[in-house]
Amino acid sequence: MTDETEAPSPIQQATLWSDELWTARVIKNEDDDGWAVSMTRQGDPEPALVGPWTMGRDKKNPKPLDAPAFHTLVKTASEVLRRHEQQLHARLNRSVSVGAGSERIRVSLRIVPDEDNPHAVLSALDELGAELGEARVRPDFRLSADSAAAWIESGFQKPR
Repeated sequence: MTDETEAPSPIQQATLWSDELWTARVIKNEDDDGWAVSMTRQGDPEPALVGPWTMGRDKKNPKPLDAPAFHTLVKTASEVLRRHEQQLHARLNRSVSVGAGSERIRVSLRIVPDEDNPHAVLSALDELGAELGEARVRPDFRLSADSAAAWIESGFQKPR
């Protein structure tokens, strides 16, 4: 009887390497006569990275995977995922700072990409981080310095 929480055993073969987080698989490149390598994070349905792989000395078979190559591939695939997450965060979160009297107010828009009920949340924080107001708005709400200032001037009433 095995414990399902156990990490999978590492695999270190010429065309397949894995550890507890990543699997590297050398595959035939569908676009030409060469080889490619795919890097898939455990539990993910799709590879995070697919890229060209070097031919071996016989110019026919792929170069075998080894520890340095695997570690480089893990680093590269992790960076690809990190950049994707940053891009998604930037697409779903925006903010502007607006001067209101003698203080600055930070107005943020956080888009909630819900399939059934997409919306966004508009919030205002003072310089110390205290919440001044919050409103639910349409996901296509245009946050700008002008729209933020108008929302502040309205006393944080829900924008139309």
